[in-house]
Amino acid sequence: MHVKKGDKVMVITGKDKGKTGVVLAAFPKKDRVLVEGINIVKKHAKPSQLNPQGGILSQEAAIHVSNVMLLDPKTNEPTRVGYKEVDGKKVRVAKKSGEILDK
Repeated sequence: MHVKKGDKVMVITGKDKGKTGVVLAAFPKKDRVLVEGINIVKKHAKPSQLNPQGGILSQEAAIHVSNVMLLDPKTNEPTRVGYKEVDGKKVRVAKKSGEILDK
């Protein structure tokens, strides 16, 4: 996958097109990511120990990884991701600026 937990991404298609957020979780087997503040859905919860009131909760739902693009750390614009070998390690590189994304 071209994105990891903690990356800043922009949604490029769908109902939240143009919005940005941080990746909260990545699910590589399902090709999906959970992005902060994106794809908010309503969940009906029964009363429980943690939530004695119950009710309707708003939470993020996962979106397909192809619908997000990584933001370039230099220019803060969406960019594609390339890969290079640096010191014997494979690292992600922003295509627009050439900036290394993995620390």
